[in-house]
Amino acid sequence: MLTRADLIAFFDAHGIDHATIEHQAVFRVGEAPGLKDDIDGAHTKNLFLKDAKGRLWLISAHEHATIDLKRLHTVIGSARLSFGNAELMEQTLGVTPGSVTAFALINDTRRAVTYVLDKTLADADRVNFHPLENTATTGVSGSDFRRFLAALDIAPLVVDFAAMTVVESA
Repeated sequence: MLTRADLIAFFDAHGIDHATIEHQAVFRVGEAPGLKDDIDGAHTKNLFLKDAKGRLWLISAHEHATIDLKRLHTVIGSARLSFGNAELMEQTLGVTPGSVTAFALINDTRRAVTYVLDKTLADADRVNFHPLENTATTGVSGSDFRRFLAALDIAPLVVDFAAMTVVESA
């Protein structure tokens, strides 16, 4: 599995401008009040899910988005969803609970995970994710985030969580 240093090297090799800020470990949205005050851009929450048929999903949403897991499967076309376990997360994305991030898609070389992106993040000028570790936050522009996904040959399923509708499918 690739490390944070490998991720940064990938950014550099693909011309993806990035800025990383070190901080205390953060495991959930809402932890460490004030931590994000000095970090520009949209902040995220990321969920690693598994559906009843064994399909894996990574959801990246704006930190304030409400995600109705009981209804989401009807929107994204999955079977019923539940949280994926830590072992499966580490095997597939190379991260541990609390460090789930869209940047971990770099470790999903088998493309076993379907990526769902919040429309708010898809439209954001700048987005912030953990760089495979929850002791830092790395920000990239919206266009550079799309460049990251394209370099991995990932076309996200874009969902408007407020309306619970797909706005762009992969």
